[in-house]
Amino acid sequence: MYEALAQKYGMSIEQAKANTQNMVRMAKEVGLDYQMDTLILTNTFDAHRLTMFAKTKGLMIEMTERILQAYFTESKHIGDHETLTELAVEVGLEREAVTAMLASDAMTDEVRADEELAKQYRVTGVPFYLFNNKYALTGAQPTEVFVEALQKVIAEADEVTVLNGQDNAVCDDDGCEIPKK
Repeated sequence: MYEALAQKYGMSIEQAKANTQNMVRMAKEVGLDYQMDTLILTNTFDAHRLTMFAKTKGLMIEMTERILQAYFTESKHIGDHETLTELAVEVGLEREAVTAMLASDAMTDEVRADEELAKQYRVTGVPFYLFNNKYALTGAQPTEVFVEALQKVIAEADEVTVLNGQDNAVCDDDGCEIPKK
């Protein structure tokens, strides 16, 4: 895994290990037990398709969380259809429906559309957080960085714009309110 990270991000293997150890430490601080040394590198496209399928059943969050746990803490092969099917059943999806979906090209267009949107936002890795379609945080970040970003977003949301020099005309994200005279 370290070799793949080093190659992908143009860094040394030592830097890849240090970055990974930092991520493991931050995960541990929030109660996650990442097992990066036994993680199975794989193509995650079908896992993404499964997540999109779960979304149609109202279980996207549960499916995403289960896949991430399986990948990072349990070192399960999330590119394997049998593994994905078992994970899907655990979160409440029907085995036959999942098997049929994975055997088809269903949800491919949805995943490709997400990939295209990610390119537009210049996403190169995960995690990637986008606030108000304006501010982005990439990579594992300390809590303080999130607090600072959210404070900036909230401060901007409180800003108002005066129209046409009328001191009482106020606009916000919900539209404009023109005072009665």
